[in-house]
Amino acid sequence: MRKFLVILDSTTECLNAMRFAALRASHTGGGVVILAVIPPEEFNHWIGVADIMREEARERIEAHFKVFSERMQKEEGISPELVIREGKVEAEIIDYIQDEPDVGVLVLGAGTGKEGPGPLINYVLRHSGTLPIPVTVVPGAMSKEAIKAVA
Repeated sequence: MRKFLVILDSTTECLNAMRFAALRASHTGGGVVILAVIPPEEFNHWIGVADIMREEARERIEAHFKVFSERMQKEEGISPELVIREGKVEAEIIDYIQDEPDVGVLVLGAGTGKEGPGPLINYVLRHSGTLPIPVTVVPGAMSKEAIKAVA
């Protein structure tokens, strides 16, 4: 089964990427993998403090995932998978894509601010020629209705 990979982060455009991936998976008989990456710079503390911070980050991720998962199950009938990794976001995305042959499409949401689509999209697009899968970029300003129409 082909899986759509979406990155869970704190951006609002992430919601559009999730919605698009769930709809496409539903329409094509695919699945959704939600990848959350905990950056290593969050743990530059004593070991005990770093362990507590790591656990709190995982709990936040799992709480966000629960909301998205319930919505995908209710709206599209999709039960997404959650993958949590630690490291540099860009490297972890590339590694995951290379490690998982079922991942067929990377879905990202583009920011709408003056600073551009976002650092993750800039990175992925610069390296898109070497990725083994296509990348779908969903505009952050795209409405729910428009996403449903194209998905």
